[in-house]
Amino acid sequence: MPLIVTPGQFAQRAEFYHQLAQLTSAGIGLPRALEQLQRHPPARSFRGPIRRLLQHINAGNTFTESLQLTGGWLPAFDIALLDAGEHSGRLDACFKLLADYYNDRARITRQMVADLAYPVALLHLAIFIFPFAKFFMSGNLSAYLAQTFGVLLPLYAVVVAMIYAGQSKHGERWRAWVEAILHPIPMLGTGRHYLALSRLAAALEALINAGVTIIEAWGLAATASGSPALRRAVHAWKPRLGAGETPAEVVRACPRFPETFANLYSSGEISGKLDETMRQLRRIYQEEGTRKLHAVAQWVPRFIYLAVALMIAYRVVQFWTGYFKQVQDAGGF
Repeated sequence: MPLIVTPGQFAQRAEFYHQLAQLTSAGIGLPRALEQLQRHPPARSFRGPIRRLLQHINAGNTFTESLQLTGGWLPAFDIALLDAGEHSGRLDACFKLLADYYNDRARITRQMVADLAYPVALLHLAIFIFPFAKFFMSGNLSAYLAQTFGVLLPLYAVVVAMIYAGQSKHGERWRAWVEAILHPIPMLGTGRHYLALSRLAAALEALINAGVTIIEAWGLAATASGSPALRRAVHAWKPRLGAGETPAEVVRACPRFPETFANLYSSGEISGKLDETMRQLRRIYQEEGTRKLHAVAQWVPRFIYLAVALMIAYRVVQFWTGYFKQVQDAGGF
């Protein structure tokens, strides 16, 4: 995976999963669907990984094993969810879920980039304009570069580090550390958590419909959620489930699951309609998580714009204060 993933790359991955969902839903086998995509991929860069994927499948490996052998082409979250889909025989549903997920990421990223364009341009203009008067008077180029690029380069480094830290290609310990940092942030932490609950519910629905035992289904679904905190919480239940507690009881006692999730899950367990309940929970938390992340994408550029405007106002006041002080010291008043 590249260091920085663009909205176009998210859209290409969404198209890849969308085509796989359409082909497999139409009854076309996975190898034939992948061959079709290799001939007409969403992007030329997909041809090599799809070819290697087909080679591993033809060598007798499962789809999940083949994905793992392709060497980091897809994030661990994708592979975990597709593993649950392969176990349940519902790969087409998992392909559709991933297509919707990456379409939404592309849309949020495009919105944030568009909204950030003006405040970022304004920030660069302010950084280059304010020291220019001193440079014009002194002609000291090294001082001017230190006052401009000396500010911009650390900012670039922080942005690149944040983008790199947020990528899903890292190991679980790294992702758990990022999750712990982002979780307390209003809207962002909750939105990410809700989307993880949505993915867990989708995987759980597919696994239950496939006849996978409920304890094994919970373990696979927690891994497919993409949340290290959820996976650790669910895997800690095994002794309690083995001692006779029901999943509804341990879900209700776990702080990682909101009250709405626990109540609906308990109702589904009692009524024997867990698959319908999981479908409903997936929809609820998908909509809520997406809404919160869209709100973050709208408000982050506004806060940055406000910070830039305050910085410019401070520099303007500082300039005129210094100017009037010089005039007073020179006996102008």
